[in-house]
Amino acid sequence: MGIASFVGAAALGLGLAISTGVPAVRAAQAGLAGYQGAWVLQGRDCADVYSSEGKATSFKKPIDVFAPAFMISGKRLRTPMASCQIKSARPVGDRQILLLDCANAVAGNEVRVLMAPSNGTLRRYYSDQDPTGVTYQRCSP
Repeated sequence: MGIASFVGAAALGLGLAISTGVPAVRAAQAGLAGYQGAWVLQGRDCADVYSSEGKATSFKKPIDVFAPAFMISGKRLRTPMASCQIKSARPVGDRQILLLDCANAVAGNEVRVLMAPSNGTLRRYYSDQDPTGVTYQRCSP
């Protein structure tokens, strides 16, 4: 599995359109409010992946590069291995297509992610035809 694929699978990414229209940017920002925070694959313990000091949450050191976790803050999505700029978020039915511009120590790549909030969790889908996806639980807002 390549780094970009891992970022796509782990991340679970999100986006704001780089746009010239202020209303479109505000709408995208409002649409991402439910995605902000630290997330881990449901069933995993947040304390195994994250550490908190005051209000700041970060990946626990040493970082487990294979941890199925990500953090979203504003227009940034971070996984244990990569940092992504959220380029756009577009609703498609009950899901959103998030376009990320991701980079790690080796390469950069554009990543497309399908996600949907669901009862305080996030569900990440691997394709348009994926009916179940995988669920991520929030560790911190």
